[in-house]
Amino acid sequence: MRQRASLDIVADDRGAPAALDNADPDMEAARPPPEDSRTTSSSSSPAPPDNEEESDFFLGGNDSQSSLGVPNFQDMQVTDDECLPPVQRLPNEILIAVFAKLSSSSDLLHVMLTCKRWARNAVDILWHRPSCSTWEKHESICQTLSLDHPYFSYRDFVRRLNLAALAENVNDGSVMPLAECTRVERLTLTGCSNLTDSGLIALVSNNSHLYSLDVSLPVSTTDAVLRDPITEASIDAITQHCPRLQGLNISGCQRISNESLVRLARRCRYIKRLKLNDCVQLQDNAVLAFAENCPNILEIDLQQCRLIGNEPVTALFAKGNALRELRLANCELVDDSAFLSLPSNRSYEHLRILDLSSTMGITDRAIEKIIDVAPRLRNLVLQKCRNLTDAAVYAISRLGKNLHFLHLGHCSHITDDGVKRLVSMCNRIRYIDLGCCTHLTDDSVTKLANLPKLKRIGLVKCASITDASVIALANANRRPRMRRDAHGNLIPGEYSSSQSCLERVHLSYCTNLTQTSIVRLLNFCPRLTHLSLTGVQAFLREDLEHYSRPAPREFTDHQRSVFCVFSGQGVVGLRKHFNRLITAEESRRSLRPAAPPDAPIFPPPPQGLPQLVEVSADDGDADAIDDDDVPEDGSEMVIDTQPLLNHHNIGLNHNHAAPGTIPAPPPIPVAPQGPQHAGPDDPFAYVAGLTFPSQGIHPSLATTAPVHSFVSMGQVADGGNGVTQRAPSAAGQTSSAGTSGHNASAPTHALIDISSEPGPDGEPGPAQGNQGPPAGGFGGA
Repeated sequence: MRQRASLDIVADDRGAPAALDNADPDMEAARPPPEDSRTTSSSSSPAPPDNEEESDFFLGGNDSQSSLGVPNFQDMQVTDDECLPPVQRLPNEILIAVFAKLSSSSDLLHVMLTCKRWARNAVDILWHRPSCSTWEKHESICQTLSLDHPYFSYRDFVRRLNLAALAENVNDGSVMPLAECTRVERLTLTGCSNLTDSGLIALVSNNSHLYSLDVSLPVSTTDAVLRDPITEASIDAITQHCPRLQGLNISGCQRISNESLVRLARRCRYIKRLKLNDCVQLQDNAVLAFAENCPNILEIDLQQCRLIGNEPVTALFAKGNALRELRLANCELVDDSAFLSLPSNRSYEHLRILDLSSTMGITDRAIEKIIDVAPRLRNLVLQKCRNLTDAAVYAISRLGKNLHFLHLGHCSHITDDGVKRLVSMCNRIRYIDLGCCTHLTDDSVTKLANLPKLKRIGLVKCASITDASVIALANANRRPRMRRDAHGNLIPGEYSSSQSCLERVHLSYCTNLTQTSIVRLLNFCPRLTHLSLTGVQAFLREDLEHYSRPAPREFTDHQRSVFCVFSGQGVVGLRKHFNRLITAEESRRSLRPAAPPDAPIFPPPPQGLPQLVEVSADDGDADAIDDDDVPEDGSEMVIDTQPLLNHHNIGLNHNHAAPGTIPAPPPIPVAPQGPQHAGPDDPFAYVAGLTFPSQGIHPSLATTAPVHSFVSMGQVADGGNGVTQRAPSAAGQTSSAGTSGHNASAPTHALIDISSEPGPDGEPGPAQGNQGPPAGGFGGA
């Protein structure tokens, strides 16, 4: 049903004068009210006051229906609350609070059509932020605002206007009717490249209460200046009419002069958030004016402002009171001097986010100084700061539990020693990118896997890592931990295991990886929603192309041929595909017919085991703040930790028996009474998606498995420490599983080394992104 934004238009269309008609308020006021048999007043009554139609909230003190007034004796005579329904006896404040909980504009419209009292209390909520998501709604809003005699003064109710959804076609004519609004507080015109000074000046001239303005433009064309219609005339209008401005986003507006911004800074001294990225014409004097006149700046974005030097950066720190976020990506003139000149006796406790991407002049000395004066940094982006070494990483390690996000892509001098120090001291890292850190090996990545809250990791072009690193990531957070009671005290003898937190893993051009580790990663990380394997030869197969994202259009033919990125449902499909292949291979090896096509690929795990959940998209969870010291909720599985039996016969790369003929299957073994165990590197953990056979597998089959058979059946996932439980077979018994692994006589895949090619990583990941922290991970892929 089409929703009308105007109560007047709805009343006209329906022709229902009883539901708030458009009658003249003066004529309606003169109309005598009906006689009430409960009163002794005459049949005629004086006209109500002029302000009665505005709001019941502001009625006089003798109004018995107002919560602010005290009823007198006369009011008690003419009003009998017992004769009113309960909802009519609710104070206006309660009605407003109830109506504010309605999220649908259609529900609010129905509330307004109920009665005049409800309409007076709901109209402000409905018109607080009118929806301009379609041109039909935009036309309805403009038509209502242009009425000569509206029932309500709608223009005074509008507080927020957002035309970003219509940005491509918005022009001066689209916004002129909206200039009738006089109390707009937030105005969002993101991407409205056809809007000129005339339309913007008309909007801001009547809104002295404006405190947030967004007229940013995307940099998508080669000649940004020619398409930029906003000039210093608009900035001067904002300076004159909006002295209470607190947030300004003029990113990409390259025809705004430095002098106009200096005047703005001197007039609008309450500015807290300022985004000036891609304003390539910006110079030091403009930023210095904001630093000197706006001491309450919280966030300032100067990315791509290549003319900005050290002096304004130092001034922002020295003269600001609460600077929380500073972005200086690609500010090529900024070097160590901007930070080494900061006073040593002052601490900037509020600073949480610092982006110094591609600032080539930054060295270890600057990082050490930054950590000294800003000890509570949470997000630190240092990608392409190519002069940084392990000394900088040692300094960053002093941030301890405060550090959540770290981007060190293309810092090629970093080694395993620095990463291991970082992991040992900063155990709350959620996101870390070490792409193109070519000196890293399995030694450091296996340590990174121990981070208990790690969600996203970037290892693009870390060509030295092998399957051992990926297996360590797959086993992350699966080790048993001692339970805690409701008071946080450890419970001796009771252990629990949790699932992996990994959501996004970037492994492009890690050419030493095989399918063995990736299958384990897929099955042991149920929250995984993004996996990039561009350039990894083992995954450049036709049967996997269906699950991969399409390559970007701007890629060359060679880049398209090696592109391999899975996300969302592609990860889910890839997991199912591999498990289906494994199921078929196990059926072939055991000389049994394959499972029927309608058999479930992902049977539920046994009672008490954590179940793999299928997720279709990233949670979008932006560096959430949580308390790591709270006790576990007790929902994890309790794991038996008895000593390991026959540990030396289980693990990767331990099959030395020669292949032989396949004997007849043994009898179905009796299910053991207690959990059995496997080694810490047991590859035969439970894989969600396998159908369990009704008969066991002979032990001799375990040593003759082909290379592409990765995971044995009839087992359930270990907790990362080798504790394994058996899953019941279809016949109610327990399937036996032998030891599987790489066959010494089987040929290995030929790997191509393309890590040295100058082209893209196959994904806009760590090697290309310059935003920190990114909204959806390390880049768009």
